[in-house]
Amino acid sequence: MSRSRLMGAFVAAAISAMLCSGIVRAEVREIRVSKGFGILYLPLIVMQDQQLLEKRAKTAGLGDIKVTWLMLDGGNVINDAMMAGTLDFAGTGAPGFITLWAKAKGIPNVEVVGVSGMSSTSLWLNTNKPELKSLKDFTSKDKIALPVIKTSLAAVVLQMIAAKEFGDANFAKMDPKTVSLPHPEALTALLSGKTEINSHFTSPPFQYIEAKAPGLHRVLNSVDYLGNITLDVVFAPKTFVDANPKMTQAFVDAMDDATALIAKDKKLAAEIYARSSKIKVEPAEIREMIEDPDTRFSVTPTGMMQFSEFMHRAGSIKLNPAKWSDMFVPQLASRPGN
Repeated sequence: MSRSRLMGAFVAAAISAMLCSGIVRAEVREIRVSKGFGILYLPLIVMQDQQLLEKRAKTAGLGDIKVTWLMLDGGNVINDAMMAGTLDFAGTGAPGFITLWAKAKGIPNVEVVGVSGMSSTSLWLNTNKPELKSLKDFTSKDKIALPVIKTSLAAVVLQMIAAKEFGDANFAKMDPKTVSLPHPEALTALLSGKTEINSHFTSPPFQYIEAKAPGLHRVLNSVDYLGNITLDVVFAPKTFVDANPKMTQAFVDAMDDATALIAKDKKLAAEIYARSSKIKVEPAEIREMIEDPDTRFSVTPTGMMQFSEFMHRAGSIKLNPAKWSDMFVPQLASRPGN
């Protein structure tokens, strides 16, 4: 080989190496992930406890990464953090994600995309007022606690139930009776019976704790109205996903690992949740909740179109996706979601 050709080969090899190393450098080394309260976030809680994302990132050739975990409850707070650029992956209620996806679609540097389904379970409306037997019994004096009025997962699910109970035109009938309060604080308020709050629309483990308390009873179960649909998902800025394909795949794989652990070893999953909980719960009680037929954990989203079509009819989103996979990363497109 001539010297000029040899030099050309060296230059080409150097450029190739630089490009390859550039791609690796483009992938972030620190990840910020948010989770919320309750069993619905169990896959993320397991992921953190077992360092599943760190393991998957290393397998993907990303080396040692740092994962910072944040506790954020309520769609608006999460959306603000995401838009401020202080959050990479966020666990949130499906309605909050769909709202942000619809608003930001097509806007560069603002768009978001679903990365994973996460969990489905029943939401219970519990009360300490004996005469409240159905939604029709609630008056203007009754107050229902949920994380964020109108926009949170619980708020939208309650609207969907109200639409079935009172007709589509009256989907917001219960809104004036709702009060914003994080689940742990709402639990305390309901158990005390000393505040204006006499009801709580909530998820596990809070609903089970309330159901066992003297003087409290269940008004309704969301599954009876809507079926078993994915309630919580994980999403990310589209710019982040596009710039970090290996990290995004590592996250999806880590979520698969987390849901597989929950399915295989419910005892361990319950222990992980119990030691991470902000309220005192026994692992045996958590295991009972995980084994409830209404509680499921999966990366594959279900019921996304049920949410988006309702929200489109209600006017809370202007853009309705043609299919569920339009809102999620391509890695999920081949899965049997809906």
